[in-house]
Amino acid sequence: MIRAVRLLSKALLWFVIVTVAWVGLYRFVPVPFTFTMAGDLMGGHSVTKDWTPLSRIDPDMPRAAIAGEDSRFCEHHGFDYRAIANAAWRNAQGGRIRGGSTISQQTAKNAFLWQGGGYVRKAMEAYFTVLIELLWPKKRIMEVYLNIAETGIGTYGAEAGAQRYFGHSAARLSPTEAGRIAAVLPLPKKREAVAPKGFVRRHGNAIARYVGVVRRGGLDACLK
Repeated sequence: MIRAVRLLSKALLWFVIVTVAWVGLYRFVPVPFTFTMAGDLMGGHSVTKDWTPLSRIDPDMPRAAIAGEDSRFCEHHGFDYRAIANAAWRNAQGGRIRGGSTISQQTAKNAFLWQGGGYVRKAMEAYFTVLIELLWPKKRIMEVYLNIAETGIGTYGAEAGAQRYFGHSAARLSPTEAGRIAAVLPLPKKREAVAPKGFVRRHGNAIARYVGVVRRGGLDACLK
């Protein structure tokens, strides 16, 4: 029993050392590849990505991400408990399932884990969320998010999304274009930002309107 406890303690210690080093490395080095990208390749899709520093992405893109995904991004420390509670309440009423994940949580999942649910993956996501909030500034979290989030089938990041949908760099996105990319993020394999219809169009237009609210309200202050 004592030997088993010692082995478990050593394994846990090595897990912490490796994961902290991994997260620490990604604070400075572009994320080269993710499990989601590997899944696309295994599914027969090509992978298009173009790592772009946050300073070279139009400010309306992170504002659109904040407007559409996580309005309290600059305030919370990885988890928005108010949003989680609201999502749980709405889901209990039935209808379309809504999540309460923050940009930090989505970044942790996209950078270090795989897609899908399950308690193990959720626990790992929470662990990596705590680590990136401790080791990365908010600007780095947003930078990684906007470079590895899937913006279409086999398309990753704001730059690749801007080139795919609008034929130009993410450095000069309009609020409408940024809003449409942000509207695609929750379901990138089922939504298109070019000539969107229905929910994607309505949601993208709503996000575009809220880009100004984010700017005027200083909701992106942690990115400056």
